[in-house]
Amino acid sequence: MSRKPPRKVIITCAVTGAIHTPTMSPHLPITADEIADAAIGAHEAGAAIVHLHARDPHDGRPDQRPEAFEPFLRRIKAASNVVINITTGGAPTMTVEERLRPCAHFKPEVASLNMGSMNFGLFPMLARYPTFKFDWERPYLEGSDDRIFKNTFRDIANILNTCAANDTRFEIECYDIGHLYTLRHFADRGLVKPPFFIQSVFGILGGIGAHPEDVAHMKRTADRLFGDQYQWSVLGAGRNQLPIAAQSVSLGGNVRVGLEDSLWLGAGRLAETNAQQVRAARQIIEGLGLEVATPDEARALLQLKGGSRVGF
Repeated sequence: MSRKPPRKVIITCAVTGAIHTPTMSPHLPITADEIADAAIGAHEAGAAIVHLHARDPHDGRPDQRPEAFEPFLRRIKAASNVVINITTGGAPTMTVEERLRPCAHFKPEVASLNMGSMNFGLFPMLARYPTFKFDWERPYLEGSDDRIFKNTFRDIANILNTCAANDTRFEIECYDIGHLYTLRHFADRGLVKPPFFIQSVFGILGGIGAHPEDVAHMKRTADRLFGDQYQWSVLGAGRNQLPIAAQSVSLGGNVRVGLEDSLWLGAGRLAETNAQQVRAARQIIEGLGLEVATPDEARALLQLKGGSRVGF
């Protein structure tokens, strides 16, 4: 009897994000060259997809202008075959119009899409840092106790319609169970089509927790709502990153790692590169007898349009 080939697991690496600030780690990529190097290194370590934000190269604040993205997008594309995923989340301080501009301009294979408005509490991080390198960091964190990350039904429809017109598919970020039902609503309206790439987010203050039962509940609900029409992936914030990755892989899912989601490689040990976290996830996957998906295998699983049809 022929042996069934091992399942392919997609690793996404989110290399910088908009949560962590420069004071928190000297290894956080800030400049276009640092972001490009981080993405290329993550791909070489095994990431099939890189999830990208831009930052101001002078002080590291989130920057959603297309001209901030262009230098590293071109470098990454020239150096690798990795799937490039551009955020529409940007930062909670930005308008939806600001957040959408890079994806509308560059027409990537994948764009992230948040499935609901939520509290997004970063303020507990203040207790860890008595001083900050740049004057924007403290107010950015402090203000999160009175800030809504706005993603209304109208906002989501706008992003879906704008990106779908360019055949961009979505990393659908679900921070709570209700976000899965919102996705079902938009699928029923025909605004987003399978296969859905559902990225379940655990451990953000304001979203679902990081307990193993939370992870299992998210998976059970997605199975009931979407059956075999989706690929499931997870990200665990902070110290939850690798334990939740391991649970996802064991439940048939995929994983996301990267310095956007966690600055750490272990207790009290800062990750020096995104590639280190990718290698740690890869060790879990291969330790379970599975294989890491290549970019083209990820493209096939997610039915992406291909890297030749982007606008950069």
